Amino acid sequence: MSKIEQTLSIIKPDAVERNLIDQIKDIFKKNNLSIKDSKKLQITKDEASEFYKVHQSKPFYNDLCAYLSSGPIFVMILEGENAILKNRELMGATDPKKADENTIRKLFGISIDKNSVHGSDSLENAIKEINFFFKN
Repeated sequence: MSKIEQTLSIIKPDAVERNLIDQIKDIFKKNNLSIKDSKKLQITKDEASEFYKVHQSKPFYNDLCAYLSSGPIFVMILEGENAILKNRELMGATDPKKADENTIRKLFGISIDKNSVHGSDSLENAIKEINFFFKN
């Protein structure tokens, strides 16, 4: 059953640096995900550590936090039918080399670390992540 959901999408520093924001936004729009809110910002390493807290026990955690805080990011609230799953399908596998053709990571990702985008992986995390960047 389809339902309207919201999810968080982050265009990471490598893609912002390469001026890919509009191209990535177009992919979402062409796939019936509307952008409800968005902003460009730079976060601190402490903020990145808080955001990625769910990964703190993993070996890549420190590098991930350093990377996310290394330059400007573009955060968006995407909305649409089954938005969480649809966004994850559009992003592709974490490793761009393993991502399906025409996914965002296959098209734009540089490496498993610099894979251009982040997307929420569950409804629970989508709510947390949206609130992290869009607390009113």
